[in-house]
Amino acid sequence: MASLQASPLILSSSKKISAAIPVPKLPRVPLSVPKIPKRSVVEELNIRAGFTKTVPIDVESYNSTSIANTQLYALLEAVADRVEMHNNIGKQRDNWNTLFLNSINMITLTAATITGVGAIGGAGIPLLALKLSSALLYSAATGLSLIMSKIQPSQLAEEQRNATRLFKQLQSQIQTILTLANPTQEDVKIVMEKVLALDKAFPLPLLGAMLEKFPSKFEPAVWWPSKQSQNKTKAQEGKFHKMAKNGWSEELEVEMRDIIEVVKRKDIKDYARLGNLMLKINKILAISGPLLTGIAAVGSTFVGNGSWAAIIAVAAGALGSAVNAFEHGGQVGMVFEMYRNNAGFFRLLEESIEGTLEEKDLEKRENGELFEMKLALKFGRSLSQLKELARKSAYSRREGTSIDEFANKLF
Repeated sequence: MASLQASPLILSSSKKISAAIPVPKLPRVPLSVPKIPKRSVVEELNIRAGFTKTVPIDVESYNSTSIANTQLYALLEAVADRVEMHNNIGKQRDNWNTLFLNSINMITLTAATITGVGAIGGAGIPLLALKLSSALLYSAATGLSLIMSKIQPSQLAEEQRNATRLFKQLQSQIQTILTLANPTQEDVKIVMEKVLALDKAFPLPLLGAMLEKFPSKFEPAVWWPSKQSQNKTKAQEGKFHKMAKNGWSEELEVEMRDIIEVVKRKDIKDYARLGNLMLKINKILAISGPLLTGIAAVGSTFVGNGSWAAIIAVAAGALGSAVNAFEHGGQVGMVFEMYRNNAGFFRLLEESIEGTLEEKDLEKRENGELFEMKLALKFGRSLSQLKELARKSAYSRREGTSIDEFANKLF
């Protein structure tokens, strides 16, 4: 009975087992996953920042600009270092002038006093010692005076002051290029040429590189590259200031030519005259100072043999001290260098205006209105005063008279 009752359970379980029918395998469907496009670093940064559209970048142009930027920053550091060097050396050479002058005058006056005491004579006065002392002091003064006359410390100091000012100008120009434009290799080349031209015009060492202090003829200082480089600079600057005809007109060109005539006939000519005059004065004083102290040194050795020897020694020493004081205390060499640099300033303006007017493509010139404003500021005039000067120049040429006004009002 039990077995009969258990059979339905077995049957039901067997039914359940037989119901587990295997499901047929589905065919594999090939699925293609889209590939994520590769992005450049710039595009990825733009997308992360929220920019869905990216601007294509010319990698070659970007690399060229980046290299030019780096080179200009390197030049900027070099120029800043030169500013500091010329400033420090200028102060040092100005100190040389003061110390040498004071030393020479003290030595000369001491020697003159000793010579006077020896000439008075008297019992117990060691005449030989006084004669020897005065001769040695006069000789030392002569040697120091020769050194000062050769190197002209006041002129050296003025050279360094001018170099400091011009290197600061170049420093500002480089900063302007880096701020306002995308610099190119042409900008780097032009700046490099300007640095080398300044190094040549204002050398730092004394031996072998010092400028001639007594040239045979007065020549303006030149601290800028060749005329071709200047023309390239103008073309480069012109791209920042393009207007209709780039601000130039026939009237403006005529005005520039009239102004150049004033600069040639008045400013350059006058500074050449003053420069030649100071050169002659400086030569005379540079010879007279050591010559007088040398005569005093020889005269002091004959003290005691007659009154004339003492008179010559004392008088020559006093005159030598006065000449040195006038030459180096009055800084005649510095005045000559100042005239030389001022004449160079006008020469640069002349070349700049002529080079600009020679460029026939107006778009390659610097903007006319900007050029006129810069010129007015360099002359210390307003725009209306500059135009009035051009009218006076044109009138004087038509009438065949000389203009009685200088172009520059600053110096």
